[in-house]
Amino acid sequence: MVSKVYSGTVIGIDAWTIEIEVDISQSGGVPGRDGMVSIVGLPDAAVKESRDRIFPAFASSGFVPPRGFAVVNLAPAGLRKEGAAFDLGIALGLLASAGNIDSSRLAGFAALGELALDGSIRPVRGALPLADCLAKEKNLCGLLVPEANAREAALAAGDRLPVYPVSNLIDAVKIVSGELNRPPFKASLSEYVAGLRGREPDFDEVKGQPLARRALEIAAAGGHNVIMIGSPGTGKSMLAMRLPGILPPMTMPETLETSRIHSVLGLLSSGQPILNSRPFRAPHHTISDVGLIGGGHDPHPGEISLAHNGVLFLDELPEFKRSVLEVMRQPLENGSITISRAAGSCTFPARFILCAAMNPCPCGMGDAELGCTCKIDEKRRYQKKISGPLLDRIDLQVDVRQLTQDELLRAPDGESSAVIRRRVAIARKIQERRYAQAGFFCNAQLDSRNLQKFCKLTPAGENLLRNAITRFKLSPRAFDRVLKVARTIADLGGKQNIEEAHLFEAITYRKSALYDL
Repeated sequence: MVSKVYSGTVIGIDAWTIEIEVDISQSGGVPGRDGMVSIVGLPDAAVKESRDRIFPAFASSGFVPPRGFAVVNLAPAGLRKEGAAFDLGIALGLLASAGNIDSSRLAGFAALGELALDGSIRPVRGALPLADCLAKEKNLCGLLVPEANAREAALAAGDRLPVYPVSNLIDAVKIVSGELNRPPFKASLSEYVAGLRGREPDFDEVKGQPLARRALEIAAAGGHNVIMIGSPGTGKSMLAMRLPGILPPMTMPETLETSRIHSVLGLLSSGQPILNSRPFRAPHHTISDVGLIGGGHDPHPGEISLAHNGVLFLDELPEFKRSVLEVMRQPLENGSITISRAAGSCTFPARFILCAAMNPCPCGMGDAELGCTCKIDEKRRYQKKISGPLLDRIDLQVDVRQLTQDELLRAPDGESSAVIRRRVAIARKIQERRYAQAGFFCNAQLDSRNLQKFCKLTPAGENLLRNAITRFKLSPRAFDRVLKVARTIADLGGKQNIEEAHLFEAITYRKSALYDL
């Protein structure tokens, strides 16, 4: 008898529906655990090993293992299947083919879950995209998922597909057979999208550094990349950690898109099934290029995709391998990264604000008055670890100075994150309205054609910018980024046109310690 049940697989961050077909030959033989189960349809090692988990789970749950030769087909056969999420579906298919479950009832269910040897069901990765994909199938009446994945799956499926959490194989069989009349699990997005405001690090804890504060506000308002250059202990990391707190709350599409990436890598918890605040990723400088941008034999997302719609913080930037930094060029321009391997090609979203920090020289002091002993050549070699093309893609370059004694002794007196965030939100709304028909939503995403349309200059502004190009040897890319930053500064000031003061401030952010040598 041929039985059918649905499941799913994730390739990159995209989910695909998989139909599990099971047929058991009744011509005699030994239980399937003795090697009489053949799984076909491009299964990886974890899928093939499911037979060694399923039959002990049958014994622990009181089910007699089906006898005969079983063929398990995972269709479509052309898609590679990976992971242990097929365990529950294959187990239910074997029981249905052996007559323990009504095959016609099972055909209306989809199942996700890894089986333990005692029959319990363990959580799986990618429940969010998998549930969303399976909810699009018109002929399904229920989705069985591990209890730990119930909220995640219910949020994705919504009212389109009932989600039934199961803790063990016995419960799954009873739900399919109709013996256990359990109501579907319900979850509301509004329950989890409230955010974490109030528990994030706040700008009112930072002493001094008005220039760096202003640069981070501009970065948040326009989606610009920023680098902070300063001696150790000046507060660069402290400032960077407060950047996500002044970004506007994520929209619902942003929330689901970002949560999807984290779900695929198993980073969502059962108590918090979706992200309700913008991600902040801070990888160590020993990270590899695959760890940063993603990859592997079967491509998976990297840190730049985990930071999608949030902030990627690279501390001690020159300490990162140059090859690692250079692979960020394309995603910084396009907002996505395409990984091509023999197993296939995947495109991952990677639109983030790059926030970097570095010392001005190898010893970190940068100034002889502060005790710096580095020679000019040593400073140049240290700063040359960051290539010109990469530096060109960083819109705001700001020096973070040492605090004076008075600043150290007195209490912080700067604005709170909430106050800054209100100004950022107003500037973002202005940009959303301006670019409503252009297909993007912030100034950092302006392309060359729209740059000419939305960043028109006065004759005095053109003259100022012409002098800056000569003085600082700005590349065409740097020229464009100065205009984008000036557009953001004008938006923060509520100005419709870019004025000389806006341009002048934007130009000062290209004049950092990196240009002093």
